[in-house]
Amino acid sequence: MTKTITTKPTMTTEESLRARVHALGLHGVLSEWEDLAGEPWLKRLVEIEETIKKQRSLDRRIRSARIGQFKAITDFDWEWPKSIDRDLVRELFTFRFIEESANAIFVGPNGVGKTMLVQNLAYNALLKGFTVRMTTASEMLNDLASRDGAQSYRRRLTHYCSPQLLVIDEVGYLSYDTRHADLLFEIVTRRYQQKSIVITTNKPFAEWNDTFPHAACTVTLIDRLVHRSEIVEVDGESYRLKEAKEQSARRAQARRKRNAERTRT
Repeated sequence: MTKTITTKPTMTTEESLRARVHALGLHGVLSEWEDLAGEPWLKRLVEIEETIKKQRSLDRRIRSARIGQFKAITDFDWEWPKSIDRDLVRELFTFRFIEESANAIFVGPNGVGKTMLVQNLAYNALLKGFTVRMTTASEMLNDLASRDGAQSYRRRLTHYCSPQLLVIDEVGYLSYDTRHADLLFEIVTRRYQQKSIVITTNKPFAEWNDTFPHAACTVTLIDRLVHRSEIVEVDGESYRLKEAKEQSARRAQARRKRNAERTRT
């Protein structure tokens, strides 16, 4: 028996253009389609509208993601940390870990650039079309803990669980009670093997009991976070302290120069 293969007919150039006009919601153009379809400026108009629409969508998603101001990854001083796996960081920027619903955890002391790296990761994920939300651990947990009604709580839980990538900054900087630990466990559990989490922390996992001192879920929480997770260890002195010292040295040099000029006059 001969099997018949049917193929979907290819749209003509005019049909494709009309579909794009419809997607943009240019109903006035559609209503006058017979008169306007052959106009040479129509294709350019559609291209302009599509570009503007994409930019507005990106701007809206950036605002919603709440990444904040950050320096570009090109400004990151890779020579400053004593150790960092640059190849692993580069691999994360392919975003395969999001496609695989895996996690990434940046571990290191204060001021070594963890937040800057994950802000760039979040921003570039947005440019690739992923949905992203970034928050600090304290902001997210206090937000969830403040919800009185069940409906309000469920809405905020969805707020943090729905994006393809959730970035939680500064885990370990403060100590939390059992309620907050349970809330983080709920977020991690709901996203487990379904959507990606990126975390920055200044504490190795062995010290997370200091962050959640009375929580029974800490071991399971860590286990679910690190399962199918890339761990980026960043070791070194504070880059912010380095910048502060350099600025102080520049100001001191400028003062000496001004004093020398006043002495000569």
